[in-house]
Amino acid sequence: MNDVAATVFDLTRPTDDQLQQLAADLTDEERHVLLEHGTEAPFCGVFLHEKREGVYNCRLCGLPLFTAGDKFESGTGWPSFTTPFAEDHLTYIRDTSYGMIRTEIVCARCGAHQGHVFPDGPPPTGERYCINSVSLAFTANGDPLPDKLDRGAPEGEPLPG
Repeated sequence: MNDVAATVFDLTRPTDDQLQQLAADLTDEERHVLLEHGTEAPFCGVFLHEKREGVYNCRLCGLPLFTAGDKFESGTGWPSFTTPFAEDHLTYIRDTSYGMIRTEIVCARCGAHQGHVFPDGPPPTGERYCINSVSLAFTANGDPLPDKLDRGAPEGEPLPG
């Protein structure tokens, strides 16, 4: 996985037409969370108990966002990670909604809402990336990374097994 994490991915924003095509494939809940910055209910996400090795990708554009090795059980009801796949794959936004001050995280390539990051995670980073399952897709080791934007390698290439 380290070889893949060191690979440079094309972070160029999709065109408006590409974003519309990608959004057309979303369920109502995915659209609410990814495009309207909503939150799924706790303890119901499909990736909450996922244990396989692999990479978690942005559900909208396919960009790798987290590795399975950085996932941990936080007890919060959402999949949690200690660190992103690559620091430049996420954009951090100050969020003052609901009377709180939080840091929202969105996909750096397409802007899709992923969740929030909090400073209460375990070592080594002390951070907890709290992510909505519907914001993610999963690629198991040995399977090809999604290439939703037809950008070519490393997207579309199999993860090491």
